[in-house]
Amino acid sequence: MTSAGFFDMHVHGGGGASFGEDPEGNRVAAEWHRAHGTEGMLASLVTLAPDDMLRAVSVLAEAPGTEGIAGIHLEGPWLSPHYAGAHDPRLLREPDLDELERLLDAGGGHIRMVTIAPELPGAIPAIELLVARGVVAAVGHTDATYEQTLQAISAGATVATHLFNAMRPIHHREPGPIPALLENPTVTIELIADGVHVHPAIYRMVLAAVGPDRIALVTDAMCAAGMPDGPYQLGQLPVTVISGKARLTDGTIAGSTASMADLYRFAVTHAGPEVATLQTSINPLRAVGI
Repeated sequence: MTSAGFFDMHVHGGGGASFGEDPEGNRVAAEWHRAHGTEGMLASLVTLAPDDMLRAVSVLAEAPGTEGIAGIHLEGPWLSPHYAGAHDPRLLREPDLDELERLLDAGGGHIRMVTIAPELPGAIPAIELLVARGVVAAVGHTDATYEQTLQAISAGATVATHLFNAMRPIHHREPGPIPALLENPTVTIELIADGVHVHPAIYRMVLAAVGPDRIALVTDAMCAAGMPDGPYQLGQLPVTVISGKARLTDGTIAGSTASMADLYRFAVTHAGPEVATLQTSINPLRAVGI
C-alpha cells in the first residue's frame, strides 16, 4: 500500500453493493474499498433513465465524506451505442444541456467527472458546459474519429475513460480516439490494470508512450468485488462472475472485481513501487482536482 493511500477515480461498487440511490449500499460499497486501502474514491454511476439518474445523484450528493467518497462520476448516459460496454443501450442518449444542468445542480458541486462520447450531437457544447462548471470532462465509450477526439480535447476534455476498453480501436489509416488521447499532454489516461481489461504489454506500451505521470489506474469495480462467483446486476443488466471475471450474457466485460491494492501490485510488478504510487494515488487525485 502507498503511504498516501489509494484514490480510485472510477468505481461502481464493491462488497455486494453498487453506488446509487441506496445510502446504505453506498456506505457498504465504499467501506469495502476503504478496507482494501482506498482512502478516497469517486462513486461512479452507470447509465440510468433520466429520473433514476437524478435520484441517484441527489442521494450521492449527500455521501461525500462517507467512507472516503469524495465525489460523483457519471459514466453515461451520453455514450456511443456502438461501444456501450456494460451500459444498457436502451437508455443511452444524446447529450442534452438541460438534463446535464439538472444533474449538476442536483449534485450540489459534488459531480467531479462526466464521461462523454465526443462524436454524439451536442457533445462538444456539453463538454464546454462541464468545464465551465468546474467538472472534469472525460472521453470514453466512444466511436469518435481522431479529429473528433481532438475537438473534445480542445473543448476541455482532460481524461480518457479506461483507454482501449469500450472505444474504437487503432487503425493505421483511421487512428480513432486512442492516439489523440495518448499524444496530448493534458490528458490523463485511465487504465484498468486488473490483468483482464488490458494485457501487461499494453500497460508497458502506454507507460513508455506517455510516462508515469499521466496514467491513473482505476478499478472500474462493480458490486461483485470481494464477493463469490455468481449472478449479479450492474444497472439494469445481468452480470455473471466466473473466476473473478464479470461479464454480460453476451460475453462483454462488465467492470472488474479488483481493488486498488490489486492494481498497485500489478504496477509494482511492471513498473516498480514509485510508479505504482503515482498511478494509484497522486495522479488520479490530480486528474480530478482533489
